[in-house]
Amino acid sequence: MSDLLDIAGKTYSSRLLIGTGKYKDFEETRSAIEESGAQIVTVAIRRTNIGQNAGEPNLLDFVSPDKYTILPNTAGCFNAEDAVRTCKLARELLDGHDLVKLEVLGDQKTLYPNITDTLKAARELVDDGFKVMVYTNDDPIVAKELESMGCVAVMPLGSLIGSGLGILNPHNIRLILEEAEVPIIVDAGVGTASDAAIAMELGCDGVLLNSAVAHANKPILMASAMRKAIEAGRESFLAGRMPRKAYAAASSPLDGVSR
Repeated sequence: MSDLLDIAGKTYSSRLLIGTGKYKDFEETRSAIEESGAQIVTVAIRRTNIGQNAGEPNLLDFVSPDKYTILPNTAGCFNAEDAVRTCKLARELLDGHDLVKLEVLGDQKTLYPNITDTLKAARELVDDGFKVMVYTNDDPIVAKELESMGCVAVMPLGSLIGSGLGILNPHNIRLILEEAEVPIIVDAGVGTASDAAIAMELGCDGVLLNSAVAHANKPILMASAMRKAIEAGRESFLAGRMPRKAYAAASSPLDGVSR
């Protein structure tokens, strides 16, 4: 494939990024990831054992770093200091791995991003040599600032984490895309396959999701649906949709037809 996703100098054929939380066990996690076709797998360092808890099941025994790009994330952090510390822990656990997903949350009720601390943490991590993919709100000014300070991908929310409400503000996503020079990946809010397809049709470079698969009645089947939706949405964007018209237009040309 020539249409590849490039993040921090590495290319991927899949534009679906998937989380590892909320499944019934690590076996289901592995099966869902395999069915999704995702190549980047995000892991909440504060909630998932990747070696820091000796004697407990290790996710990396089920989702191998030899097969997937492991993307440590700072889920559960509510200030810049905790987020930076979590990224440094991940780097130690993963032998110098420097690609991380930064999220600094504002409150427990909405899990909306704390932008002040997100900017602070992003700057500190970039200065420390991390390659930062950053969860943020859908503000185009903030998105550009995060890009300007050196983040390798900007990840605006579609709607609140785990809400399944879909892309609530497509206009703002378009504004972000118009100015972006790094990958824009919708993160949070996707609830079903059509939501993922809409994000891709807007021109987003990828979609990160977790709850939509893990909380589905049949997670493995939903993982398959998400893979297809991402592919279809991307192809639709590249093909270019027909213009919208206020009135009907005949499917067959009428020129030269006697009346």
